[in-house]
Amino acid sequence: MKALRIYAGPAARKHIEQSGLRPQDVRTVPGAAGGPKGLILGPLDRFIFGRWLTQSSQQVHLVGASIGAWRLSTACLSDPEAAFQRFEHDYVRQQFEVPPGQKRLSPHQLSERFAESLVDFYGGRIGEVLNHPRYRLHVVTSRGRHILGREGRARTPFGYLGAFASNSVYRKSLGAWLERCVFSTPGAALPFGTQDFRTRQHALSEANFNMVLQASCSIPFLLAAVHDIPGAPRGAYWDGGITDYHLHLDYRTAHDAADEGIVLYPHFQRAVVPGWLDKGLRWRHKATGFLDRMVVLAPDPEWVKSLPNGKLPDRKDFIHFQNDAQARITAWGKATREAQRLSDEFEGWLANGRAPDVLPL
Repeated sequence: MKALRIYAGPAARKHIEQSGLRPQDVRTVPGAAGGPKGLILGPLDRFIFGRWLTQSSQQVHLVGASIGAWRLSTACLSDPEAAFQRFEHDYVRQQFEVPPGQKRLSPHQLSERFAESLVDFYGGRIGEVLNHPRYRLHVVTSRGRHILGREGRARTPFGYLGAFASNSVYRKSLGAWLERCVFSTPGAALPFGTQDFRTRQHALSEANFNMVLQASCSIPFLLAAVHDIPGAPRGAYWDGGITDYHLHLDYRTAHDAADEGIVLYPHFQRAVVPGWLDKGLRWRHKATGFLDRMVVLAPDPEWVKSLPNGKLPDRKDFIHFQNDAQARITAWGKATREAQRLSDEFEGWLANGRAPDVLPL
């Protein structure tokens, strides 16, 4: 049984049939929200950023939300293989001790601990991310509008209820409640079109990097929103996955007719779901023309069943193993070790260039 499946949009499949897939073909790499599911991509990240893309010299745009933004920021550090090893080690072994008298940590307590972990991980190294010679980072956040412009005990649930109801009718109407706010390497143009959804772009800086990355990972009701990010409009900023869960963006507009650039997407599933609120709306999980140049690398669902508990690591494991953190750490560690097969099979496929093995996205 193979662990890896490779899917591609029509233009990407044609490119592979004609030329194979080479590191110099890649123009954009997205990174999805999804919490611990992103751990399964660690070996692929280490191979792609540590050994494969290093064989080329073109500019590459990295577009991430939530854990995807954290992963792709890590890719911009010097010695990315070592950086990804540390990322995986720290993420798998994170534990949240609850103070006496509490059943769980409050959103503000979780946010404080997350902020400390970002300072520890990127301390003194933000310049490496912002000044990478080739990579242009784009961190997606969701900025609240109107009632969601500030966090509050009543206004936040009411606002998200309105956002959910609006989104279920028409995705673009979600923009009345939340807007896509992208923080980018200074001077970098967005590698996707923005006609699909209300969008702002701002520059990443030493002053706002940690706040932006924390905002992109701030799941409503689980973590606190990040307010008033320097260099951007005042307001509450939440997880980028709310507006762009799997970065189903219009990547076509970033390339002219003569550009055969590929969007290479290490992902944990085949479907590229537009927003977090679309998870239950199956009709929005289909591929569109936005993804014509995309190649998705994803685990085979049957192989996933062979992992601990028959699934990818996910956020529910914190609850399932709440009284036995070591059991969770052991399960996640085994899953990430097994994920080496994804990288090995991708490397083998690149060497053999078997176009028929590529499935329609």
